[in-house]
Amino acid sequence: MGVRLRQIYDIMMRELLILRQNHIYRFCMVLFPLLVMFFFTSLMDDGLPTSMPVGIVDLDNTSTSRSLSQRLDGFQMSRIVAHYPSVAEARRAIQRNEIYGFLYIPKGTTEKLLSSRQPKISYYYSYTTLAAGALLMKDLKTISTLGSAAVGQATMRAKGFTDKQIMTFLQPVTLDLHQIANPWTSYNSYLTTMIVPGMIMLFIFLISAYSLGTELKFSSSKRWLEMADNHIMTALLGKFLPQTLIWLAIVYGYEYYVFYVLEFPHLGSPWMLVLLGLMHVLACQGFGIFAFGLLPSLRMSLSICSLWAVLSISMAGSAFPVMGMDGPLQSLSWLFPLRHYYMIYQICVFNGFPLIEAWFHLAALAAFMLLPWLVVGKIKNAMLTYVYIP
Repeated sequence: MGVRLRQIYDIMMRELLILRQNHIYRFCMVLFPLLVMFFFTSLMDDGLPTSMPVGIVDLDNTSTSRSLSQRLDGFQMSRIVAHYPSVAEARRAIQRNEIYGFLYIPKGTTEKLLSSRQPKISYYYSYTTLAAGALLMKDLKTISTLGSAAVGQATMRAKGFTDKQIMTFLQPVTLDLHQIANPWTSYNSYLTTMIVPGMIMLFIFLISAYSLGTELKFSSSKRWLEMADNHIMTALLGKFLPQTLIWLAIVYGYEYYVFYVLEFPHLGSPWMLVLLGLMHVLACQGFGIFAFGLLPSLRMSLSICSLWAVLSISMAGSAFPVMGMDGPLQSLSWLFPLRHYYMIYQICVFNGFPLIEAWFHLAALAAFMLLPWLVVGKIKNAMLTYVYIP
């Protein structure tokens, strides 16, 4: 036992020297993860996009129509940047990406409102950018509803109705809205907590496969195994322990920054964050080692890791729910570590449910951690017999 520990220690010292000498490790393990972390958290610092450009086509040009324009401009997410003389001009502005949408108030709108002839106003918005289109649609729909309600309120008040009677008529059913865990509808709170771990996962995948592939590339694999008396598990432990500690420092630093500095909502205990970070790192390293063992080639293993990490962001279920995907894609989603990470985060951290509610996803991450056991023999054979081919 003491001999094995000494061998692990010697390999760890060797690995630390490699990490210090090779700038790729410095960039991919420290610099790039930190840049990704600060970039995405600052990009969505306001929670929601604000002051998105919209236009107005006001052919009525009355105090009522101008009041609608002022109210729309007062919304946090909308900012009127131009008035257009026609719908055609406003449409061309959308096509030139100058505005995301516009409100069209035809001539005679106020006259029809006052005479209860039900005028029509229109709003047009671009769904090329999904978030901008959805948020502006909400503002444009709200301002259209408020406009008709304001005129109806003035008319009913002139007829002698009380405020309570007016509100009962205009809004017969009152909505009591409760947004659990993210009442601010903050994009930062639910997108950053998936994208940043996904990007860190990409770096862990790549570095795990790269560190094994470079042993073949630089013809140092036999010397590496000799330091462990050709015991592959001892060699792997000594090689990846320093990397594990560095990745844990990065992941725990990220969790502290977003949950305790930026104060992202989290109902789970701090120990849940510790466990999630540990499972995140070990599962990603397990997959990276497995990818190299599956195809013991630096180029091919890096390609597999890149593809799997990129697909993970789509298959995690944050941007598009997995339950809305086709059946085969729903089954395929279980093969991505980020999907299980995201589900544990969503269930146990974001919503504060007990870990037993996410036990299957925890078991799946544990399975990713154990994947190297399936290919250790192939990795050993590759290190001893394979010749590096660029």
